[in-house]
Amino acid sequence: MTPPRPAPGPRRERARGGEEGVLPLSARLQGFGTTVFAEMSALAVATGSINLGQGFPDYPGPPEVLDAARTAIGTAHDQYPPGPGIPELREAVADHVQRFGGHGYDPAGEVLVTAGATEALSAALLALLEPGDEVVLFEPMYDSYAAGIAMAGGVARPVPLRPPASGAGPWTFDVAELRAAVTPRARLLLLNTPHNPTGKVFRRTELGTLAALAMEHELLVLTDEVYEHLVFTGARHTSIATFPGMRERTLVVSSAGKTFNVTGWKVGWVCGPAPLVAAVRTAKQFLTYVNGGPFQPAVAVGLRLPDEYFAGIARDLEYRRDVLVQGLTAAGLPVVCPEATYFATVDVRPVQPDGDGLAFCRSLPERAGVVAIPTVVFHSPQNAHLGRHLVRFAFCKGDAVLGEAVERLGRMGR
Repeated sequence: MTPPRPAPGPRRERARGGEEGVLPLSARLQGFGTTVFAEMSALAVATGSINLGQGFPDYPGPPEVLDAARTAIGTAHDQYPPGPGIPELREAVADHVQRFGGHGYDPAGEVLVTAGATEALSAALLALLEPGDEVVLFEPMYDSYAAGIAMAGGVARPVPLRPPASGAGPWTFDVAELRAAVTPRARLLLLNTPHNPTGKVFRRTELGTLAALAMEHELLVLTDEVYEHLVFTGARHTSIATFPGMRERTLVVSSAGKTFNVTGWKVGWVCGPAPLVAAVRTAKQFLTYVNGGPFQPAVAVGLRLPDEYFAGIARDLEYRRDVLVQGLTAAGLPVVCPEATYFATVDVRPVQPDGDGLAFCRSLPERAGVVAIPTVVFHSPQNAHLGRHLVRFAFCKGDAVLGEAVERLGRMGR
């Protein structure tokens, strides 16, 4: 008789924030404890501070989209939609990409509806990576990327983005560092443009470099473009999938949340060549299976709104960016002005002599009644020093909230 196996001992994990505890957590997720987002949101509630940490708007989306969702509730749309998404939404996604990107996808087999962009990314990583495969990506990075790679058994190979030395101009990367990150184990390039948290929009020349590298090393490309319509004057979003030779190796991810102010609906999609989309669908069907039944026809309505709607949301957000940037500057916080997205990055060293962005964010609710997020949490441990002195503020807030936040920050600067 085989003796029973002893129960595994508990693993020790140091959660973000420094507290040590015992969690029955798999080795590949060690280090992904409670995030600083939870800490900062709790601080906002406890101190009555304005939360400029998390990136969600506090104003409603377009009435046409909201009304379409209300109409769909109480109908057959309350039940499971088809696994790939309702045909109406897949057709709207394909038409929308053709209208704004100039490249086409077959809604029958090249478009997959997902539970937000995060599921699209996670399902793609699970579907395409073997254990030990490496993923090249830029940092600071959206925090789900590292976790998604780890859950798929992959290895992240981050390449630093660096802010302009003067504070004016785009974030940049070193091509030599990029090439050094591509080893024989590299399987996939994970790209985010427009980029969270920096607000960078990758230039055509930069995308051309990435496309050439992907083809040279036979890399698949997974590109997160959820901020595609939130691009400001002077910048222009282009998908790497439009470059010669890239369509057949690229999966393009986007979602409704940022474009229509419905981040809680969690309706996203992935477009690409049928074999890659089929692989993602295989993983996705065992994650959420389907989601957002009544929201899918509503998002289809949104994607067919006139061009002026999409130009208008960018203009509106650009105005909000300028309000916050002026307030941060007046408070003595140098700003790297974003070209897109919801976020502005500041250097805290003029008001935090030790340059500790995390300490600054923990003290900011008491100092100014505002909450922000330290950029260091968007870096890998080996490059944490590059983001230690940087902090991210969100400006996707209503006029009254943003105005009050700027007033509070201004008092800190006096």
